[in-house]
Formats: sequence, structure tokens, C-alpha cells
Amino acid sequence: MPQFLSNNKKYYTPVEYVFSKIGGTYKMPILWRVKDRAWRYSELKKSISNVSDRMLSKNLKELCDDGFISKTIIPEVPVKVEYTMTERGQEAIPIISVLRDYGFSLMKQDGIKD
Repeated sequence: MPQFLSNNKKYYTPVEYVFSKIGGTYKMPILWRVKDRAWRYSELKKSISNVSDRMLSKNLKELCDDGFISKTIIPEVPVKVEYTMTERGQEAIPIISVLRDYGFSLMKQDGIKD
């Protein structure tokens, strides 16, 4: 496959492109959580170990901008914000599930307890 450009970044494979969208330390865990229900920012923050506010905000914004999750602002006092899965995000869940299962298998083979 020939290289291609997206947002002025060069990619060499579709897999590289996918990982630019859902890869990294926090995007897949965020997607995994919001697959079944709406989550508030504070819930996500508590449930993802060692994520800073800056990194969580950045990853949520990127996932929203790329159409994997949606952000709903509920006008209450105080304002309530919820994140939910989009159809595009739901399409990523089977891939994440396979990677997750493979990760557990590798950990078991290497003697790592989860």
C-alpha cells in the first residue's frame, strides 16, 4: 500500500492510522468504559489509574473530534457533562476486545498476573 497523508501527517499502513486514532495509553480504556453507558468526567478520572486531568481532557477531546465518542452538556447547576459511545466508536470495540484478550494471553504466557 502506498503512503498517504491525513492532517499533514504521513502514514504507511492502515494499522498505523488506526492506532493514531485509538492507540495510546488512555483512548482504548476510555472507549472500553463508555461502550455500555454514559460516563461523567469525574467517573472516568477515578476509574483510570494514573491519568492526569490534562491527559484525560486531551484524549476525550481527540476521541470526540474523531467521532468515537460524543459529549453532552446537561444544563444543571453545576453543569453536568456526559460522554457516550457513537456508532463509529462502537465499531472499534470488537478490535479493542481482540487486542485486550491477546494482551491477557501474552501476560499469562509471560507469567504476569492481571
